[in-house]
Amino acid sequence: MSSVVKHDQAPVQDLGGGVVRRILSHTKDMMVVEITFPAGGVGAAHTHPHLQSSYVKSGEFEYTVGEEKVLVREGDSLTFDPDQVHGCVCLKAGVLLDVFSPAREDFLK
Repeated sequence: MSSVVKHDQAPVQDLGGGVVRRILSHTKDMMVVEITFPAGGVGAAHTHPHLQSSYVKSGEFEYTVGEEKVLVREGDSLTFDPDQVHGCVCLKAGVLLDVFSPAREDFLK
């Protein structure tokens, strides 16, 4: 086992608007991140060079992926190719688990 990160010891970052990011664990090749959103919280449309998979742990979100909109709820998941435009609006307060490959070095600064 390379590392263990206890949830209550994971670094917490306030992203504004009630959105909170917690880096759960990472290596140089992969990173697991928990993001907590209040209802109405926004993950602004963006791109990055990482492969990303998102799992809806709780809540309800409307994602925009490119020009397409999709509604996702607890238990649903999405995958984004590198450099694919994506963002979301939280419709019902919830939590997302995002996995990035490779790790998001920008999150560690």
